[in-house]
Amino acid sequence: MDILQAMRVFARVVDCGSFTAAAQLLELSTAQVSRLVSELEGSLSARLLHRTTRRLRLTEVGERYLQRCRQILAEVDEATAEASGAHLTPSGRLRVHSFTGVGIQYLVPLAARYAEKYPEVSLDLSLSQRTPDLLEEGHDVVITHSRELPDSDLIAQRLGCMYSVVCAAPAYLQQYGTPQTPEELSAHRCLRLLDPVYPGDWVFERLGAMQVISPGQSFQVNVSEAMVEAAVAGMGICLLPNFVAARALREGSLVRLLPAWQLHERNIYALYSSRRFLDAKIKTWVEFIKAELPRILERDAKDLDNPAYWA
Repeated sequence: MDILQAMRVFARVVDCGSFTAAAQLLELSTAQVSRLVSELEGSLSARLLHRTTRRLRLTEVGERYLQRCRQILAEVDEATAEASGAHLTPSGRLRVHSFTGVGIQYLVPLAARYAEKYPEVSLDLSLSQRTPDLLEEGHDVVITHSRELPDSDLIAQRLGCMYSVVCAAPAYLQQYGTPQTPEELSAHRCLRLLDPVYPGDWVFERLGAMQVISPGQSFQVNVSEAMVEAAVAGMGICLLPNFVAARALREGSLVRLLPAWQLHERNIYALYSSRRFLDAKIKTWVEFIKAELPRILERDAKDLDNPAYWA
């Protein structure tokens, strides 16, 4: 027996005052309606209706049960409407994970603009340097990076690319000179960024040639924003992700070195679970950042390639 269907039939019989009228409204036979109510009473081991040839009357148990049935059916209908409309109207909690740098530099400002467009969505943004398991950890969207398209059953939308550039403070270069080739970096104090996004060595690649520089261990830090402060303080030459370097170059606190080289290029992806019946809040968030993030990355790329910001 379908308990919810039996509850609906029972409530309709009471509303209509007869099995025949309820059957017509529900497009069932009178026998089917009578059988469902009887099966419901049997499952409860309680009589819900007093039946006579002329009328139906609720028992005391039936009155209490009817109230609970109406509450339960209303909640089921509400839940069904909410779930079936989830792919139409953005609302509810949106759980997004991103690696830290892009999250701080780009996603937080974009989240504010998204919230203006979709005020019914509550955005929960978590940041770390690892890529979590989307399904096991309950995220709706994961922003990650990779050289190639991630090998996954998830849907992946490419948002742009990231890479590293070599930077230093003008005061440091004035004191110690400006390297013109990767080899000359060996004579300088190079700062190490301990970030899983990047390997320990600085790998310079151009026209099929490769040069590898190993930064020293005189100073190392695991957050790129902290590395900016160390470089601005004149501690040495650093390697920064493009999304962190661009702001420092615009502010004039750092300048770019060896502009002919880009290092450690990666693609940025938005990962989510499925296209079928995609929740509207996921769909609108992915569409929003797919439209906005490439434009911001392109703006920063132009600044990085602007000779006005080079040493």
